[in-house]
Amino acid sequence: MLKTLTIQNYALIDAIDIDFFDGFSVITGETGAGKSILLGALSLILGNRADTNVLKNKEQKCVVEAYFNIKNYKLKRFFKVNELEYDDLTIVRRTISPSGKSRAFINDEPVKLNILKELGDFLIDIHSQHHNLLLNSSVFQLKVVDSFARLKSNLDDYKIHYKKYNSLQKKLNELKENYTKQQNDYDYNQHRFQMLVSANLEDTNLEKLEELRDKLSNSEEIKLALSQSHYLLAGEEKINILAQTKEAMQHLSRISQYFKLADELNDRIKSARIDIQDIAEILKSELELVNYEPEELVALNQKIDNIYTVLQNFRVKTISELIEIKTDLNAKLNLVDNFEAEITDMQKALKSSEILLQKKAELISKKRKEASPKIQSYVNNLLTQLGMPYANFVIEIDRNTEFSANGIDELKFLFTANKNTDYQELGKIASGGEMSRLMLSIKSLLSKHSALPTIVFDEIDTGVSGDIASKMGQIMHEMSTTMQVLSITHLPQVAARGQRHYMVYKQNTLDYTNSDIQLLTAEKRVEELAKMLSGEELSQAAIENAKALLGAHTEPLSYKRK
Repeated sequence: MLKTLTIQNYALIDAIDIDFFDGFSVITGETGAGKSILLGALSLILGNRADTNVLKNKEQKCVVEAYFNIKNYKLKRFFKVNELEYDDLTIVRRTISPSGKSRAFINDEPVKLNILKELGDFLIDIHSQHHNLLLNSSVFQLKVVDSFARLKSNLDDYKIHYKKYNSLQKKLNELKENYTKQQNDYDYNQHRFQMLVSANLEDTNLEKLEELRDKLSNSEEIKLALSQSHYLLAGEEKINILAQTKEAMQHLSRISQYFKLADELNDRIKSARIDIQDIAEILKSELELVNYEPEELVALNQKIDNIYTVLQNFRVKTISELIEIKTDLNAKLNLVDNFEAEITDMQKALKSSEILLQKKAELISKKRKEASPKIQSYVNNLLTQLGMPYANFVIEIDRNTEFSANGIDELKFLFTANKNTDYQELGKIASGGEMSRLMLSIKSLLSKHSALPTIVFDEIDTGVSGDIASKMGQIMHEMSTTMQVLSITHLPQVAARGQRHYMVYKQNTLDYTNSDIQLLTAEKRVEELAKMLSGEELSQAAIENAKALLGAHTEPLSYKRK
């Protein structure tokens, strides 16, 4: 709960240091006295953004500081997660410098605004008049029902599986998209792959094929050259080179005794003769192998042409590049086949996730449907007490065709204010006063089923008066048995219901205007209520009326902090 609020240099406020208490407190004051300014400063503590326009003195910084007793609200985990020091009496501070720089602190540790806002959501609910529009919000409507039905743990568990389900759905869609894309290219890739397979690239040496083609194409010329060469080297006896070298060796042998160079030359001729004889044998052997095979040449030319066609089609220059392309195409073709198996597995996983998610959603839906009649009964009972005996509030729950982050329900708040009229959505038929009473009824319901420490009502009683205003005050008083309730009001009937009464007022001088707030004594409270009843001129009747209001609704108070 809020224990203390200190405000310095904010809007019309020089400095305020005010204590708050548990139970039901009311805040009154003339229009323009600064009640909304008080809420504005409090909203800074809750993480709202601000700029230098809020500075009263543009040369000094603005400071807003609040003390909260959070002992009973299970917030230690929040402090641990955000690496903050926990204290049962937590201090939240916000500063805004003349340069516009804003800083936030929790227990004197600097924090970002989103952390401050997150903590603020656990501490205070500020309900201003425009918050009545929340009644038309499907998110708020679900929050009301789910809070009453105590579905937090169920929803947390559901959202974990909902996230998993969405992740599987996304992966499946991506797989299908990739599969469709690969499948669209499958026939084309298959054709290209078969073209490469038919080329038998792994066993092909283009250079050797071209050599063989040249050999076959010129076989007759090759055969003639081989034959003539063999004839010259080892052909007809006595005229071939071998015979002539033999004869030369004989001549040199005759003069070797008196011509020393003869033996050396003989050795060299002998060596050459061995090489020539070897060459002659090779010529003879190759000659026997050379044959003109026109059919083989046609087939060879066709194979070489095919390879060049494939090279041209794939716009590469070497067979190694073609083999690399073939490997890549084979991988893509296999990928399509693997996609089918992977998609099947993913579909099975998604189906299992869907079945589990459906069960969890059905349980949530069941609890919402069980809670709805109780909510309707509670709200309609309060509406009757608030002067709307023929009003009827109902909760309509329909089934969605798809899962959402909150389950499978489509929930609507419907309302009728009169007999024999059709139910419609709230925003279409409810007046401002009706919306205020309906919202108060719902907030009263939530106060019994939430752990929120403090709620602030900013003129929720607008549009009502008399006995209805008194009843609204009574409802807020009853809410204060489970939470701290602060109500800004213009109505004496509501103000009289408060256990404590604060008054916001302005002090005007020639040089400046300052807003301030004070906790009223019993005597001052009578005067404030009398003014609210009759205006600035206090009559004895107004004073007696104020005393009567207070006597009927207040109990002895202790102003000591708890």
